[in-house]
Amino acid sequence: MIKQVIVMRADLKMRRGKEIAQGSHASMAFLLEGDTPNHLLNGWLNNAQTKVCLSVNSQEELEEIYDKAKDAGLICNMITDLGKTEFDGVPTKTCLAIGPNKGNEIDEITGHLKLR
Repeated sequence: MIKQVIVMRADLKMRRGKEIAQGSHASMAFLLEGDTPNHLLNGWLNNAQTKVCLSVNSQEELEEIYDKAKDAGLICNMITDLGKTEFDGVPTKTCLAIGPNKGNEIDEITGHLKLR
């Protein structure tokens, strides 16, 4: 199964709408890069577009997951909010998306995280 995982920082206590917006940015970021292999892109877009939202409790955990996904060669995009509506104007890493990739490859990195 081809899927995408969104990893959200729980420690920021973002408003629900802000979380949804940040997760949406993360989910679509891979399309802007334009280098997703066709079998992954088509496998995800033409099926259920499976997404799972998980959480971490710190920026350090978010960066650790990001680094592991990148090292594994997975599609991965970190989202940094500019801080215009929350975070007192400070750019803040809010979430990341891994995938679309094979589910078992993503699970090796995120399987221990809690659902958000």
